[in-house]
Amino acid sequence: MLSGSLVAIATPMRAGGALDLTGLCKLIDFHVANGTAGIVVVGTTGESPTVDFDEHCLLIKTAVEHAKGRIPVIAGTGSNSTSEAIAQTEYAKKVGASYCLSVVPYYNKPSQEGLYLHFKTIAENVGLPLIVYNVPGRTVADLSNETVLRLAELPGIVGIKDATSDLVRHVELIRRLPAGRPFALLSGNDDTALAELATELAELKRKLPAELREGPEAIDLDSPEALRILLRSIEETLVPTLRGSEDAAP
Repeated sequence: MLSGSLVAIATPMRAGGALDLTGLCKLIDFHVANGTAGIVVVGTTGESPTVDFDEHCLLIKTAVEHAKGRIPVIAGTGSNSTSEAIAQTEYAKKVGASYCLSVVPYYNKPSQEGLYLHFKTIAENVGLPLIVYNVPGRTVADLSNETVLRLAELPGIVGIKDATSDLVRHVELIRRLPAGRPFALLSGNDDTALAELATELAELKRKLPAELREGPEAIDLDSPEALRILLRSIEETLVPTLRGSEDAAP
């Protein structure tokens, strides 16, 4: 599962609006050199509303080919048209993107059932690991936690980028997601990123056995049985809880 700093990179352009693919490659090299955990290309930061379909595809292809597996490439493939989102996601899978980021359909104001069916249809038709992007301040439509929980049951949907800045909803989602189901919770807003991480750590501590909550001095590290219990507790508690902070292959 994705973890760490995932950067939505800008799409460099030349005077007149032509794509600057050399500049894009330099940005990718910069993030590889500086340890960025993954990049998002052609998200809204990457001018997805203003590039045309062919340019959109070219940016994804260029990013994947230049990255050469050095960094995961998350392709922005969202649209308020389900068929267009499928087409873009199919292309991203074809050229080797690691994940796709699909935004809540904008302007249309779909119902929760409509949102569920939109993402379900994309995930089931393409098979590229999909991260849902909820940013109601930009799209007007808001993906409810109930709908996120339904989407989390689908194997092709692997996480959510949340830009609601609603910490109450974030904590509720952590508590209600099924244990053992890897599902990344990614912050889409800088102003709440640290707070969301703190809530996940607080949830982890709340679920730990008393000995671990009290600190390492409460554990007999010379006892093989105590160490076995400690390791089992970490495995049973840490892995399901810090969903967005796990490292695993896509």
